[in-house]
Amino acid sequence: MTQPRLTFFCELEAEALQALFADLSVLDGLVALPASVSLGILDLTPKRATVVRRLNEAEIPVIAWQLLPEEQGYWFNLGNAPQAVVRYTDFQAWTAEHDLRWAGVGIDIEPDIREVQQLMADKRRLASTLLCRAFDSQRLRRAQAAYGALVARMRADGYRVDSYQFPFIVDERRVGASLLRRVAGLVDVPVDREVLMLYTSFLRPRGPGVLWSYAPDAGSIAVGSTGGGVQVGGIGDVPPLDWGEFSRDLRLARRWSDDVHVFSLEGCVRQGFLARLRDFDWHQPVVPPSETAGQVEMMRRILL
Repeated sequence: MTQPRLTFFCELEAEALQALFADLSVLDGLVALPASVSLGILDLTPKRATVVRRLNEAEIPVIAWQLLPEEQGYWFNLGNAPQAVVRYTDFQAWTAEHDLRWAGVGIDIEPDIREVQQLMADKRRLASTLLCRAFDSQRLRRAQAAYGALVARMRADGYRVDSYQFPFIVDERRVGASLLRRVAGLVDVPVDREVLMLYTSFLRPRGPGVLWSYAPDAGSIAVGSTGGGVQVGGIGDVPPLDWGEFSRDLRLARRWSDDVHVFSLEGCVRQGFLARLRDFDWHQPVVPPSETAGQVEMMRRILL
């Protein structure tokens, strides 16, 4: 079994990003694998542009992972399509100003980070809002149209477009439903490559079963988390994958796909995983998580 195409998510503020890539072993490791980087565009600064140029010079493919300021929701969702359009326009101007090259553009479809923070602090505060959304199909249609137009614009600009999605989107499509999207504030827009975020660290002990259950439906499988990422309430306190869990997830994902994303690059560097991946044995057998996958399949049937 050969190594899949690997893409590492990287979600760091500008100064931390520069510090990460000041270590030449990180660039060498990405080149040796070889691997791509999906770089979170947290800002449009010269510092971030400098890192992108270094990756360009090393011929490491870079995907521009589109993000918004936290006060605008951070991830793309039903409530911030106008802001996403403005951000993309600014991104294009920044790209031209600094002569940057991109292998594609990534859109991250997740709930508004401010609502997630409120929910973590007090679950009762959002109850009425979420209930009202369950009956608001017009809001969903408007956002889907706006994001569909944005994706079309990205393609017209010459970019391949990726999306990063929660796995339950697969179940909603299967039955033609939209309830969970309306409540969570998510959109479902056709793109060139859909990446299902199957992060077992957040789903212990059933995480491997979730990965195994949804993997057949994924265009690309994202495994993680190895550490890092934005801090939201107590979510950031979840222990990252250790090497045994990480290597298990990589082999499980490889059984279903030759395209694997890893969250995150900085977590892998911090734990020494990037260096270990150079000699990683993709042929080593892995036991499918049949019991937990069966439990997940049962939950999915109830959901359907």
